[in-house]
Amino acid sequence: MLARARMYAVLAFLLSGGVGIISSTQTWITANRADAAEPLLVSGADAMPLLAPLSLAVLALGAALSIAGVVLRYAFAVLGLGGAVVLLTGTLPIVLDPPLEAVAPALTKATGLSGDKTLQAMVSGLHSGGWAIAALCAWALLAAACAFVLATAHRWKAGSRRYEQISDGHHAEAGPLDAVDSWDELSHGTDPTGPSR
Repeated sequence: MLARARMYAVLAFLLSGGVGIISSTQTWITANRADAAEPLLVSGADAMPLLAPLSLAVLALGAALSIAGVVLRYAFAVLGLGGAVVLLTGTLPIVLDPPLEAVAPALTKATGLSGDKTLQAMVSGLHSGGWAIAALCAWALLAAACAFVLATAHRWKAGSRRYEQISDGHHAEAGPLDAVDSWDELSHGTDPTGPSR
């Protein structure tokens, strides 16, 4: 498993961020209105304003994690864990019992009215949707991925040979060459098919 640890961690970051971005445009809360027949559908971005920016940050961390050295792996994991905590604490109340504050901006935009008492009288029920639950699962996956990175990052394989420093004119032996490595060897004046290989 450690041989592919970086790949698993990066995929978990990208999946979590992707779910967050997609869910930000989808319905998180359905607000039944006492003053209208049609319910108000509140998107993830309206219910939690930090959703889209933090999801983009998670995507960026995942992309950077794919090429990061040991120290940056830990830094990215800590940042990701902080983001996961913020997103979890923002999403969990919406999933369990959507608060009025999560739909207040959308209600005000739809009706032109504001004030907690006015909006409370206008809403007959709030219900969370499947996208909020999907996002909550994504944040749990992100937190687990961050913990995984913190526990295993020091044992991940180093980057590709072609990015390592050449000390004696030859690449360090690390297994069979691929097509790009063969071209790199030729560029350095070494025959990759020679007897030394």
